[in-house]
Amino acid sequence: MSAADTHAGHDHVPGDGPDDHAGHDHGAAGDHAGHDHGGGGHGHVHGVSADANVPKLATALALILGFMAVEVVVGLISGSLALLSDAAHMLTDAAAIALSLVAAKLARRPAKGAMTFGLKRVEILSAQANGVTLLILAVIIAIEGVRRLFDPPEVEGGLILVVALAGIVVNLAATWVLAQADRRSLNVEGSFQHVLTDLYAFIGTAVAAGVIMATGFERADPIVSLIIAALMLRSGLGLVRASGRVFLEAAPRGVDPDEIGRSLAAERGVVEIHDLHVWELTSGFPMLSAHVLVGRDADCHGTRRSLEHLIHERFGIEHTTLQVDHEGGDLLKIEPRAG
Repeated sequence: MSAADTHAGHDHVPGDGPDDHAGHDHGAAGDHAGHDHGGGGHGHVHGVSADANVPKLATALALILGFMAVEVVVGLISGSLALLSDAAHMLTDAAAIALSLVAAKLARRPAKGAMTFGLKRVEILSAQANGVTLLILAVIIAIEGVRRLFDPPEVEGGLILVVALAGIVVNLAATWVLAQADRRSLNVEGSFQHVLTDLYAFIGTAVAAGVIMATGFERADPIVSLIIAALMLRSGLGLVRASGRVFLEAAPRGVDPDEIGRSLAAERGVVEIHDLHVWELTSGFPMLSAHVLVGRDADCHGTRRSLEHLIHERFGIEHTTLQVDHEGGDLLKIEPRAG
């Protein structure tokens, strides 16, 4: 069939009907009367709505930009790596949220021309970029943190504590705003993870400042930086892995193609299910295609509607392309030309 053979799925699931399939053409161009080749009755869902997320992303961006400038200045004055690493992370927070805003707006563009699904997958590109950025920053901060463990600079604990406490307030507000957005979108989740790890970083920085003020142990600052790097590494890996699943067209998390195949094959009148593919176009936009063989006396259109209803109700997939053909049928025989 013509339904993207690289998608995650299965080639063959036998049904409960007769096993005599000899002479049937499994291609998309079979000549069986009354067949439905998936052109009608498709359910369409357009993924996670980008419209509702845009104002929340914009609010979070304003909060982050406003505080970032203050943190850079104070970090340079105090000589705190923890504050400077927070500032660097907040810069990537701002860039990540700005990228998410652009991606959300592009994803709203209607499909046209060669872009038959529009630009919905731009949001996944944004999520992957955010994940990679977190990984790069984690490595840079970790390297500098290790260096400062051996040669800790003098830092002003009181100034760091004041800025860190203010940062906790700002990042709590930004985190709360993004938590209200639809985090099923990897695009939004990427920005959320940036802001959340920055919140943890400010909490750690405040603890480090308190330790420095109480004990004079200046290595608390680079130790906190290493913890921040570990949190960034964890978040970055999660985003890269999740966005990679979408790009590799793996079945969405929580969706078992084996179970879908068995459920479809068990339906009345179904003889065989093959070329079953399940993948995700973008966050919240699962898709399914399959080639279905039914009994010779079965109603192709009725079976298709029944299977689409099952897929939607049991597995939550609305965008389906089912090619339904009757089993059996005579192949055209081509005899060699005499002489």
